[in-house]
Amino acid sequence: MQFSSFYQEESKNRKRSCSSMSIIDVRDLNLHYGAQHALTNIQIEMQENSITAFIGPSGCGKSTFLRTLNRMNDMIPGVTIEGQVRIAGEDIYQSSVDVEILRKNVGMVFQQPNPFPKSIYDNITFGPRLHGVTQRSVLDEIVEKSLRAAALWDEVKDSLKKPAHGLSGGQQQRLCIARALAVNPQILLMDEPTSALDPISTAKIEDLLEELKATYTIVIVTHNMQQAARISDKTAFFLHGELVEYDVTPTIFQNPCDKRTEDYITGRFG
Repeated sequence: MQFSSFYQEESKNRKRSCSSMSIIDVRDLNLHYGAQHALTNIQIEMQENSITAFIGPSGCGKSTFLRTLNRMNDMIPGVTIEGQVRIAGEDIYQSSVDVEILRKNVGMVFQQPNPFPKSIYDNITFGPRLHGVTQRSVLDEIVEKSLRAAALWDEVKDSLKKPAHGLSGGQQQRLCIARALAVNPQILLMDEPTSALDPISTAKIEDLLEELKATYTIVIVTHNMQQAARISDKTAFFLHGELVEYDVTPTIFQNPCDKRTEDYITGRFG
């Protein structure tokens, strides 16, 4: 199945029930920053319509690995990658893959809210316009649909022309989620999306992710183990660039197989 053909118009009507289908399949992945071996022999599969959490101490490789899933590491000089990262059955590191289309279909939300210095409306329509959508009525529909999906519509529907930077931190992060959803991705990558937010905003984002996984596959990096335990279906524990353990979340937190996982979960290090 070709990556570009996997995402068609009918994806808008994709089923909202959980599936056991593996949409991300990583095999023998190694990543080097120059001479530094940052990721070692990563093997993992992630299921469609689920939330997968990556946990581990700072510098363990979890954010580096997250960025391999939409080739964000390509932008870093001196990076070399070996192995396979298959999404919807296609190796995304093949030379034939259109990276722009890949990043449309595998969206990214970062640690710090990063709205563009534009209006709320223009933030949401930036991606669709980039991909050729110009009809105002269609753009209006995308804006409302995306903001509703990000649980933000009722808060901003009367101020769409106002600058996005006037929103609160939590609202800005939900705007960034809406901006990612506006191009109709299949997968949403999130790198510490709530670490800069207060507890109330964090709870809103977590509730939102629980709703979004019915339609999207979500992969989240978090230092907050309670957050991983609350919202994820599976959890992966990384240490020193290795994937130490990966299992359903209750098993990771209640009965891990590896002593290193247990030590991290119980606060003995990290």
